[in-house]
Amino acid sequence: MTKPVEYFIAPQSPYAYLGHEEFVAIVDKHRAQVLLKPFDAVKVFSVSGGVPVSQRPPQRQAYRLTELQRWSTYRQLPLNLHPAFFPVSGDAAAKLIIATQLAHGTDTALKLAGAIGRAVWAEEKNIADDQTLIALADSADLNGKQLLAASATDGVAADYARFTDEAIAANVFGIPWYRIDGENFWGQDRLEFVERALSA
Repeated sequence: MTKPVEYFIAPQSPYAYLGHEEFVAIVDKHRAQVLLKPFDAVKVFSVSGGVPVSQRPPQRQAYRLTELQRWSTYRQLPLNLHPAFFPVSGDAAAKLIIATQLAHGTDTALKLAGAIGRAVWAEEKNIADDQTLIALADSADLNGKQLLAASATDGVAADYARFTDEAIAANVFGIPWYRIDGENFWGQDRLEFVERALSA
């Protein structure tokens, strides 16, 4: 039986967006169970040494843009290197994904997570805006208003905090992050190794 894959994600991440479709294709191919865990990137970065893009040295900022363009071309996914709404808080979007997972299951939540990533990086949408999130959920044939209300409940907030704590306990320091049988894989550029682990 295929081992479950913990999928730690922050929906505002460009690399989560770039790797999401490929990840979903891999886990579908191997019929792997996904444990989807949206987490608070700001809190995780605060304890793992992460630095916001604007505070990184210019060399690192420039190379980040080069890499994003390379991966956008390689994955054949549209990507605006300077989106109108970034940096942006991912809290509301992450909680909407959690609420969707609770109400409709992981597959539907994964689909919404992909749409949220596209919204930031290809569609110039503000995922910190409630109406934007409602529209994204509606476009996925979900009840956006209902899910947004559910995302504001104590239960969803508790799951979000728990996933964040689990990320810290698992030594997560980047996005996206995959974990199979206790082994960590950082970044969408490690998806080949994720597939190897699932094939073993």
